[in-house]
Amino acid sequence: MATAVGTAAQFRHRRHPGGTVATIATWVIGFLFFFPVLWMVVTAFKQEVDASTDTPKIFFTPTLDQFRGVFDSGFWPYVGNSMFAVVVSTILVLVLAVPAAYAVSIRPVEKTQDVLFFFISTKMLPVVAVIVPLYVIAQRIGMLDNIWFLVILFTSMNLPIAVWMLRSFMVEVPGEVLEAAEVDGAGMFASFREVLLPMLAPGIAATALICVIFAWNEFFFSFILTAARAGTVPVFLVGFITSEGLFFAQLSAAATMAALPVVIAGWVAQKQLVRGLSMGAIK
Repeated sequence: MATAVGTAAQFRHRRHPGGTVATIATWVIGFLFFFPVLWMVVTAFKQEVDASTDTPKIFFTPTLDQFRGVFDSGFWPYVGNSMFAVVVSTILVLVLAVPAAYAVSIRPVEKTQDVLFFFISTKMLPVVAVIVPLYVIAQRIGMLDNIWFLVILFTSMNLPIAVWMLRSFMVEVPGEVLEAAEVDGAGMFASFREVLLPMLAPGIAATALICVIFAWNEFFFSFILTAARAGTVPVFLVGFITSEGLFFAQLSAAATMAALPVVIAGWVAQKQLVRGLSMGAIK
């Protein structure tokens, strides 16, 4: 027995060349993916003359002038529009997706697979194919450049993904838990509220974060259907591409500020996100 334990300990501590190479390769690939983001943040602290050089300038004097320029350009109204559209649409998505996922997983109805395929098929339609009808509808009902129209579009855009994600989480919930709750006298709504929802909290958090990221980064709808009153952060970033040229430093500062809320949200919810995305990974 002692020999077996010693052998296992030696195996765990033994260095494998293949594992070391895989670790180094993983770090290199991760750095290559992260480098554009790092370069964007570094460029945000440069002057325009330093950011526009043909040979990248590595050594420079950091400055906050570009961030001041972003704030002076009317950044906050766009942030407010994005925050409102993202938060409200995400809440609506969860309110609609949770019972829908419950219906197709815990208590499946007839033709469940057809319903799921219909949900996901809406994501297969190119956005450019529906933008003209949406523009005409928004114009006819007086919803052009209206933040509530974006809320409706973001909700419909994220709802199919949310239903599929929540269904995958609910399928992994042991049926014995719900049966035990019913034996104890809990009805369908009570077991759903008091038993199922606490177990699904990580999955709901992961789904909400995915919806926040998709809605925050949505550009096409916002660019076509909004102007001055309901413009979002991606629309604001386009303003730095002018006929006079591309202002790299200011655009980098604005992009850094635009990415910051999503990064903070992901950092705050990282534990719930990892738990949610790994639900059902280990049987």
